[in-house]
Amino acid sequence: MFRSPIKHCRACGAPVVYRLPDDGDTRERAICTACHTVHYENPLNVVGTVPYLGERVLLCKRNIEPRWGKWTLPAGFMELGETAPQGAARETDEEAGARIEIEGLFSVLSVPRAGQVHLFYRARLLDERFDPGHETLEARLFAESEIPWDELAFRTVRETLLRYFADRRAGHFGVHTVDIE
Repeated sequence: MFRSPIKHCRACGAPVVYRLPDDGDTRERAICTACHTVHYENPLNVVGTVPYLGERVLLCKRNIEPRWGKWTLPAGFMELGETAPQGAARETDEEAGARIEIEGLFSVLSVPRAGQVHLFYRARLLDERFDPGHETLEARLFAESEIPWDELAFRTVRETLLRYFADRRAGHFGVHTVDIE
């Protein structure tokens, strides 16, 4: 699910070729045939929250593809010019219309096949008022026993929720790193 290969230089518009750079790099890179700019392709950051109120967490039912109609934690692509926590808070506001207080990084999930790294933050909900945006059909609180496990949109969400509820039962929260192959 990687993005299409680079075809033209972002600096001058000339065609690029994929080869090893002359600087000793060990990976093929898109290199401009005219100005010799080396273009690096890096993973995208997805940022989101595990919004909770008491023993319940907030999930959003997707109104967009991929996985339309499935449940997810509020999350999306980080924007330039924002920190990871700022992006997570923005996505929570955009998707759920939820007022939150970010408490700390909870999970970092690497998804190399999709070229993504997902970062989820624990976030305390300040109230039960939600105003979902256009990307969300419904925003709702769920206790652990009510989570629609078979209707979750992404494995990153499932892995994060499993660890969240395990930490909650244990009485302390850690930071979890997960590789999803």
